[in-house]
Amino acid sequence: MKAKIGLVLHSADAEALVEATRLTASLIDKGHTVVAAVDDDANVIPGALGVDDDEFANGLELAISLGGDGTMLRTVALLGDSGVKVLGVNFGDLGFLTVVDPEELDRAVERSLSGDHDIEERMLVSATFAGSTFHALNEIVIERSPGDTTVRIGVTVDGKPFTSYPADGLIVATPTGSTAYALSARGPIVFPTHYALLLTPVSPHMLFDRSLILGPDSVVELTVEGHRPAVVSQDGRTVLSMEPGDTITCQRSSRVARLVIFDTRDNLAVLKSKLGIADR
Repeated sequence: MKAKIGLVLHSADAEALVEATRLTASLIDKGHTVVAAVDDDANVIPGALGVDDDEFANGLELAISLGGDGTMLRTVALLGDSGVKVLGVNFGDLGFLTVVDPEELDRAVERSLSGDHDIEERMLVSATFAGSTFHALNEIVIERSPGDTTVRIGVTVDGKPFTSYPADGLIVATPTGSTAYALSARGPIVFPTHYALLLTPVSPHMLFDRSLILGPDSVVELTVEGHRPAVVSQDGRTVLSMEPGDTITCQRSSRVARLVIFDTRDNLAVLKSKLGIADR
């Protein structure tokens, strides 16, 4: 069966670019169509069709991410609510989200197209502000503006006021994102297929500095209090500014990321490998 396949690569990675070029030629030789987002320098991959971001997911059978976790986040964002499955190939350092190494690429693509694989679904978190909603696989972060010392963030959970955090920021993470920014802020590690929202303060100026693990259906409202503004980021990308009195609402997204896995993915083994945890 001929398929339409999307490539997303870390174009600054020379090895990823070489493999993307080789893979594209191989797929085209087999009669497949290969597309890449024009913002990702698709024009440097001979044979790949450059498409706009909002057209990338149209008709795709498979999306292939060639890079690290940042490239995987970019791929999931490009796919939106299409439900297209993603194969992650690790050209990065940690690679919590990727499942195969470059030397396994050809066989992994073949298995992905033939259906010889499993799918691991990961929840996303959504954030709504001023009538607009955006989605993140790792986290939504509200934090102090550059140059400010702290920001005060009031937290309401399921309509009930919880507390106010004077802090550098506040992270609303998914279980997938528990090993990203939230981990560096001393948050807990949560199994990535679990469904929950993690609320983790960044350098809070208060005695209560622990993370909260909330239910998957919790609705979290974050309000900028005091007189200092804040900025909001989505998976590491700044998306908007908030003024004192503004509120952003975070909750489980209606979208999921569908990651291709082979055999049974041992998430504990991945964690040990990536974080250098020794055997007993």
